[in-house]
Amino acid sequence: MYGLIGAQNADLIPARHYLANRVLHPNTMLKKSLTPLFLFAVTVSFAAGLKPLVPEYIMLDAAAPVLKAQPDWAPSVLTRAPLNSEGWATWVRRADHEVRERLDRGEEDSLSNLLRFGVTFTEEYRIDDEYFRRFGESSLVNAFAERRADDLIRAMSGRSSNQGVAEMKTFVERKGHSTSTPPGRARLKRYLLQNLKRLHAEFLLSGQQARTNRDQMFQQRGISLDSNLWPDFDLHQHLQRMAGSGTLPPASIRRVAIVGPGLDFVNKQEGVDYYPPQTIQPFAVVDSLLQLSLASPETIEIYTLDISSRVNQHIESARERAARGESYTLQLPWWSGGRWTDELRASFNAYWQALGSKIGDPVAPIPVPSAAAGIDTRAVRIRPAIVSRVHPVDMNIVFQRLSLPIEERFDLVIGTNIFLYYGRFEQSLARRNIAAMLKPEGYLLSSEKLPETVPDGLAQAMVTELPMTAEPVITDYVFSYRRGR
Repeated sequence: MYGLIGAQNADLIPARHYLANRVLHPNTMLKKSLTPLFLFAVTVSFAAGLKPLVPEYIMLDAAAPVLKAQPDWAPSVLTRAPLNSEGWATWVRRADHEVRERLDRGEEDSLSNLLRFGVTFTEEYRIDDEYFRRFGESSLVNAFAERRADDLIRAMSGRSSNQGVAEMKTFVERKGHSTSTPPGRARLKRYLLQNLKRLHAEFLLSGQQARTNRDQMFQQRGISLDSNLWPDFDLHQHLQRMAGSGTLPPASIRRVAIVGPGLDFVNKQEGVDYYPPQTIQPFAVVDSLLQLSLASPETIEIYTLDISSRVNQHIESARERAARGESYTLQLPWWSGGRWTDELRASFNAYWQALGSKIGDPVAPIPVPSAAAGIDTRAVRIRPAIVSRVHPVDMNIVFQRLSLPIEERFDLVIGTNIFLYYGRFEQSLARRNIAAMLKPEGYLLSSEKLPETVPDGLAQAMVTELPMTAEPVITDYVFSYRRGR
């Protein structure tokens, strides 16, 4: 979940989803991708005493309205010749595979953010956005990057107790790099700096795209997991408006699907690495629903729909610990030193102070290192009973859906800073998949404005606009789409 939902200036948007990379060879993709998916869904559901949720690929008849209404949006291979069900099935599985391959590039973004912002392995200056704009042109910033790369490699070469550093070491080793020899470390440094150079080019381009193509601005980029508290704050404000207007009646929410819950780890908005990777949104959403009396802790169920094995395994591990009576501790840092509007700062601080009050207890947070000045923090220990109500499902919302009877469909489906990784064709497919999984009068909440030219039973409803900073102008949005009766 990108940190600033729908921000007008993408330079300040943290990449929300560090999706783990588990790519498959095309020739064995169907066999190898579906079998773990089925087993994972069955295991999770039986463990929770629930029916297994087994995703299915979208069929041609369900996708046909998108192809018919907007053929210019679709890949040419789908429109230049008559398409039958078999051809569609082959294409959609390959397209799913290609989306999952983008996780690898998202992991490289995570690695570069660790290089830019990490405070556990170096005492060098952090490469914030102002410095990053000058990367490649400023000898000072280049020197920061060089020394940070040396320090990160040194940390990877030892037995680092930092979970994020350890995970990135595993990633670079999987890419064929080694920290055990001088030539290996030199090659790794070149890779780190070249990857930072690539991210820098995308960083500059994102600022231009945000002004012209905000809602699809990352469709050519790697898919990442990065997350922080801003999407959850925006959702809380929107849900509060829906509750206050009577759009969502009290105790009306029982089943929620969250598309791409994310893993918070050195996000692009002043991210830090001093606490372990964590998933925030499932618990923040539950807490908001309980605070607003929209749900009951005894009946709420949250399903996370993600293509990342790292996200899914993280949540499943938390569930296993909860079954043993262990809690899940959330670290809640926020960049209070940002250039927020006074109104935003006050309302966010009130949200931040109350976050977790309905689902856990405050505990002492991990102290913020001095190198991360400007970040405030607190922590909440989430009760095991709440953790057990979060169910991970390996699923690609663009190309897959859950076939559910009406009584088991979702009251809410949430996707924050997810759909901007896709073009209009993929977004339209996702809308149709989500509509099929929503109860009558259920809602999709999105930080992106989605195409509305294809019939899917969803109609745009309430929109929340949240001015974040005055200069540069950054505005977050939450769009709600209501399914008809």
